[in-house]
Amino acid sequence: MTSKKAYLFLAAFPALLLVIGLLIEPIGATGAGVIRIITARSLLLTDYLAIGGVGATLVNAGVCGLVSVGLVKLNGVQVNGPFIAAVYTVIGFAFFGKNVYNIWPVFAGVFLYSRIQKTPFRNSLLVALFGTTLAPLVSYFSFVSGLPQPGGILLGLGFGVVVGFVLPPLASHMLRFHDGYNIYNIGFTGGIVGSFFVAIFRSFDFAIAPEILLVERAGLFFELLFLGIFTALIVVGLIVARSSEHSLADGAKRILASTGRLVSDFVHIGGYGATIINMGVMGLLGSAFVFLLGGYFNGPVIGGLLTVVGFAAFGKHPVNCIPVLIGVVLASFLKIWDASTTVVVIAGLFGTTLAPIAGQYGPVAGVFAGFFHLSIVMNVGMLHGGINLYNNGFAGGFVASFLAPIIDAFKKSESEKKA
Repeated sequence: MTSKKAYLFLAAFPALLLVIGLLIEPIGATGAGVIRIITARSLLLTDYLAIGGVGATLVNAGVCGLVSVGLVKLNGVQVNGPFIAAVYTVIGFAFFGKNVYNIWPVFAGVFLYSRIQKTPFRNSLLVALFGTTLAPLVSYFSFVSGLPQPGGILLGLGFGVVVGFVLPPLASHMLRFHDGYNIYNIGFTGGIVGSFFVAIFRSFDFAIAPEILLVERAGLFFELLFLGIFTALIVVGLIVARSSEHSLADGAKRILASTGRLVSDFVHIGGYGATIINMGVMGLLGSAFVFLLGGYFNGPVIGGLLTVVGFAAFGKHPVNCIPVLIGVVLASFLKIWDASTTVVVIAGLFGTTLAPIAGQYGPVAGVFAGFFHLSIVMNVGMLHGGINLYNNGFAGGFVASFLAPIIDAFKKSESEKKA
C-alpha cells in the first residue's frame, strides 16, 4: 500500500461511523446526545450508548477517530501497526469514556512535553493517542465534581494537560516493569498515574469511584454492523495482498509465529495484506467470544472488540489470544462472576493484552495468565477510581510482571538440569 492509501484505509472506518451516526437519527437528537456525552461522568464504565444514544455515540466515535488520523497525517507518521492500534483504540473507547471534548487536553500536555524537551511531537504522538486513557479526569472535574463554573472546566482542562505532560517519560520507564509482556503499556502507566492523582484528590474529599452504566440489550444493529465491518477487513486484506510483492501465506505465517511481545509491528512483520486480514479475523473471533459467553454489543464490548482489532496490527493474533480467552472463561466458571456479564466479557477481550505470555511461553501459560487476570482486573479499578479507561492494561501489567519472572526462573532451572 502506498502512504496515501494507508491513510485512506485508516480514515475510512471512522468516516463510515460518522456518516452512519449523522443519518441514523434526526440531527437535533444527535446534537443533543453529543452534548450529553461531552458533559457525562465518563469514568468506568460509562456507556455512551446509554447517555447519548446510537447516533451521537457513532458521531463521537467517528470524530475522535478522524481527529486521531488527522494527527497521524499532520505529523507525517507512517501508518504502521502501532498507529493502527492507537487509532482503533481511540475509536473503541469513544463508545465509553473518550469524547470530542476530553481528549484534547491530554494531546496538549504531550505536545507541551515535546516542546519543552525540544523533540518532535511525532516522537510522542503514540503516547498522546493512547494517553487519552486518562481523558475521564477532564470530564470529571469539568462537569461532575460539583465545582463552580467556569472553575471546574478550567481545572479539568488543567489536569488533563498535566497528566498528558507526565505520560511520555513514565511510559518508557513502566515498560521495564512488565518487560513488554503487557501490550497495553500505556494502560499500566495510566493506572499508575491515575492512582497517584486519585489518592491526592480523595484526600481533598473528591469522591472518585468507578460505577457501571450500561445500555440495555438492544437489537441486532451493532452486531450486524461490526460483523460486516470485520468481514470487509478480510476482503480488503485479500485485495491488498493481491497487489503486494509479499506472499500472503508467508506474511500470515510470520504474524502467527510472532510472540506479540512489545514491540511487534505486524505491518513490518507480515505486510499490510496479512495484517488487515488478521484484524478482520480477530474481530470475528472476539465477536464469537462475546456470543459464546451470552454477552451483547454495548459500548464497552464494542470498545473491547475494536481494541482487539486494532492490536491485531500490533501484537495480537488467534494463536496467542485464544489461550488467554480460555483462561478468563475458566476463571469465570470457578469464581464468583457470571460469565455473561459485561465486566467478564470485556475482561476477556481486553485481557488479551497478555497475549505475549502465551506467545512466548506457550498456551498453558496463556491460560494461567487469563485465569489470574480476571481476579486482578476486578480489584484494581478502585485504585484509580475509573479515570484510567485501560483498566485491563493496568491489571495486565501486574499479571505479566508476576508470571513472567516465575516462568523464566523455572525454564532456567530446567535448562541447567539438562546441561
